[in-house]
Amino acid sequence: MVSVIPPVAITGMGCVCTAGSDLARCLKALDAGRRCPAPPSRFPVGTLSGFPVFEVPSDYLDCGRLKNPGTSNTVRLALRATREALQHAGIPEMELSCVRVGVCMGTSVGASLNFLDCYRAHRAGSMSDTSGFSRYLSANPAMAVAFELGVRGPVQTVVNACSSGADAIGMAASWIRQGLCDVAIAGGGDEISEVAYTGFIRLMITDNEPCRPFDATRKGLNLGEGAGVVVMESEGFRARRGASVLAELRGYGTIADAYHLTAPHPEGLGLRKAVAAALAEAGLQAKDIAFINAHGTATPNNDLVESVVFRDIFSSCPIVATKGMTGHTLGAAGAIEAIFAIAHLVRGMIPATVGFAHADPELGIVPTTTPVTITGRAAISQSLAFGGNNSVLVLSRGAPE
Repeated sequence: MVSVIPPVAITGMGCVCTAGSDLARCLKALDAGRRCPAPPSRFPVGTLSGFPVFEVPSDYLDCGRLKNPGTSNTVRLALRATREALQHAGIPEMELSCVRVGVCMGTSVGASLNFLDCYRAHRAGSMSDTSGFSRYLSANPAMAVAFELGVRGPVQTVVNACSSGADAIGMAASWIRQGLCDVAIAGGGDEISEVAYTGFIRLMITDNEPCRPFDATRKGLNLGEGAGVVVMESEGFRARRGASVLAELRGYGTIADAYHLTAPHPEGLGLRKAVAAALAEAGLQAKDIAFINAHGTATPNNDLVESVVFRDIFSSCPIVATKGMTGHTLGAAGAIEAIFAIAHLVRGMIPATVGFAHADPELGIVPTTTPVTITGRAAISQSLAFGGNNSVLVLSRGAPE
């Protein structure tokens, strides 16, 4: 496979979500189909307790040493995944100050919706100090991770709704190609917030049962939380330290069709253009794709729109959706799912789509129902977001032979 533009090497990955405290445990849970959504435990939900979420256990928030112990759970999750990715890549944290390191993190709101006590006290005129605002200002995921690691390269937090994690990876790859940094730490992180929880319920797109991507009985999504991070390196830096290429980012396409504030375009026009742009950048065709990691929220509209595009462009390509195991992790979703896609490529197998049981004739597609062996080298991970944002990553395993 020959790329139109140079691919970017991915040398390490880290992931934390309700499926597992690290990537290996997440993959094991995906294979086993274990899931345990439950009502949120970190904030009061009152009469809305009937909507399960995929909340991480408290011990998953342990991310090692912290310069700022009062940082948000979003930052803790992102930092935990980052440290796993660096270890996977074989880059000691103490050596980061010697190279140009960029940090690009996607999130939905960077945990800023989780400071309700502070906001309420300010509004009531009863704030005793400014500690709440200080916590808010330190909740920017990319800035917080860069601060904790002591790096000095470009720093950017991407807030583009549910495509944020994928967009952060695509943006960080451009930094490597432009020579702005030797190492790019990129991905996404999000925690569940009371505002997001009640807001999605009021949008009437959440399910009071465990979600069922692409299933005929699907009713909506379950929220989740977590983080996914990749380490990308310039070819010169990677070669100097003799690091192996785990995977490559070959193409990235992002299109905002601005069809609706929340609903995707019914014909998937934005998604089609994003797919075309990503494939063109990668120098590949639809037939070269071994499988697709779908956005697969289990909402009626999203799954229908993705299915239309799958039927038209990837008629015989295997499809897997993983939100039945992780919940919808919002700004982290695109990064977590890109990491899963890479892991599936590396091991040559995609798991069953957890939650799917009944084919929907209207969709005309059936995601994986059992583990599927794959032999191709490239896969697509796609993310659809509020505001008509559509982002697609084309990933391949290892370096070309």
